[in-house]
Amino acid sequence: MRDAYTKLREEIRKVIVGQDEVVTQMLMSIFCRGHCVVVGVPGLAKTLLISTIARALNLQFSRVQFTPDLMPADITGTEVIQEDKLTGHRELRFVRGPVFANIILADEINRTPPKTQAALLEAMQERQVTVGGRRHELPSPFFVLATQNPIEQEGTYPLPEAQLDRFMFQIQISYPTFTEEMDIVRRQATRVVADVKPVLDEAAIKHIQHVVRTMPVAEHVIGYALRLVRATRIKEPMDLGQVRPQKVKDYVGWGAGPRASEFLILAAKAAALLGGSTHVTPEHVKQVAKPVLRHRVMLNFNAEADQVTPDQVIDDLLAQVSVEALTPVEKRKMDEVLR
Repeated sequence: MRDAYTKLREEIRKVIVGQDEVVTQMLMSIFCRGHCVVVGVPGLAKTLLISTIARALNLQFSRVQFTPDLMPADITGTEVIQEDKLTGHRELRFVRGPVFANIILADEINRTPPKTQAALLEAMQERQVTVGGRRHELPSPFFVLATQNPIEQEGTYPLPEAQLDRFMFQIQISYPTFTEEMDIVRRQATRVVADVKPVLDEAAIKHIQHVVRTMPVAEHVIGYALRLVRATRIKEPMDLGQVRPQKVKDYVGWGAGPRASEFLILAAKAAALLGGSTHVTPEHVKQVAKPVLRHRVMLNFNAEADQVTPDQVIDDLLAQVSVEALTPVEKRKMDEVLR
């Protein structure tokens, strides 16, 4: 798995300059059989990155440009009446939409109304679509990689929390550094066309997904992930011996659900394997906490007024929630023993 990851990075770097952390998080999501939403301003190669990953993974790629007039049938497909020229018999035939691919790029997903956004819900969760009372299985593996523009909010329809929760990661793409942008401009000026070679196929990806799913995790690591998530639920009492961080108390309106705990552990497994480790540690959980939690922690009006971001709240969460599940009395006794 580590060798495959290294080769994938080399192929992607032929086209994409920098964005190493973004590429790693996107591959982690794919290896965990999850979906992700990529947030960044225009011109940061979000679409190019996703299509390049599809080429390197040798998977069928489909791009859907979300617009206000897009209909659910434009994504899932529709039934049409087909006539047999010999017999004159007519019957309904299902014409598959662009969702029938391995990697779906939902470009600017917040630009289409909720009716069309909801067309992806069944596909993301059940890996199938239902049209005319019939279920149609989607290809396997199947991933939805959506993009959003964070600065232009006119004519947009924010995704409901229930649909955001189905995305494993929310990945933030920032501006390139001076050196990286110099390399981007140089490449565009010379019009160098990179040849991206396939590294994995469907069977290899499914095998990696199986390895990630079946990798064992120690109880104390699972407990740490649960304490992180449960600390965000301000309407619930804290577990024994734990103190809720101050920024969570002040700025969180609604905390993360059980999916956050599941995805924290899954992503920590992938982070451990990609890092060459055979076991998961709390550090791996910390490594993936931001992309897993930033779209699941709903901030209140005070956060907007004080310009506090979800990442700042998560930083405070990681700093304040203890790795050990000890009460103050137990911790004091343990310190005495260690001394």
